[in-house]
Amino acid sequence: MVKQPRHRQRGVALITAVLIVALATILATQIGFDSALEQRRSGAAMSLDQAFLIGLGAEAWAASYLKTDAENSKQDFPAERWATPIPPIPVEGGQVEGFIEDMQGRFNLNNLITAEGAVNPEGLRQFRNLLTALDLEPKWADILADWLDTDTQPAFPEGAEDSVYTSQTPPYRAANGPITSVSELLALPDFGVDRYRKLKPYVAALPIGTKINLCTAPGIVIDALSDGTREFGLDEQSLARSRTDHCFPTVSDLQGSFQGKDFERISDYVGESTSYFRVTALVTIGTSQMTLYSLLHRDATTHLVRPVMRTFTTD
Repeated sequence: MVKQPRHRQRGVALITAVLIVALATILATQIGFDSALEQRRSGAAMSLDQAFLIGLGAEAWAASYLKTDAENSKQDFPAERWATPIPPIPVEGGQVEGFIEDMQGRFNLNNLITAEGAVNPEGLRQFRNLLTALDLEPKWADILADWLDTDTQPAFPEGAEDSVYTSQTPPYRAANGPITSVSELLALPDFGVDRYRKLKPYVAALPIGTKINLCTAPGIVIDALSDGTREFGLDEQSLARSRTDHCFPTVSDLQGSFQGKDFERISDYVGESTSYFRVTALVTIGTSQMTLYSLLHRDATTHLVRPVMRTFTTD
């Protein structure tokens, strides 16, 4: 039997030791990396959980504030304290800030149909006026009404029902009922992001029959109530100054501007108070940020406030 030279045996042992050390180093590095990554993930998840709970606290705070406001005031206008944004407030590990919006200061898209699911001619007229004032094609009012109504017959000549939507890629069907998000406007063929961004600040998706709060509505939304009126939307800054300490315009003010039958047909669509508010709570914990959007409903009789919907996007 031929023995290997002693120096060759030592060489093999050295190479083996080097390989073992290299494998151990790789394994230790991988374990360290996985451990650090898992720790980072756990920390981020914990921060987001903490941020969500703080966001719920901000929501509850806003609900309490709105209940107190309703007990002391019959109107809701921008000069009231609920409309003042909350500045950054320190919390453990970060901060929270936010604001409350009156969602009834916008045109309710679901008012395009009645509670029975048929097209509402008055809501359709108002929405056409709003689109025209924003330099958008009024045909979108008929298309959206078809998206919402329960029948399957397209309005003439600009309507759209399943036959249009099933030809899209991918195909889908019309909602045939009220919507919960204004982002459903993007489901209308060729409506596009540009039109959506232009219309978005003036519309909301609320229960059918919800009134417009004249005290907070933009002038362009108020003008859309009447055909050809451009009284309140010509100077939004002047309108804002008129609201610094009281509601403007009131229902009585509007009655003076919209005479006779013109006011009678919109009287059921306007008011001076609000039942639906959106709370936006921006929470920062360490390097993690979370924004919680809460749609709140305030009962007109008991003044109790409850969350209707929570999302992490504006729509």
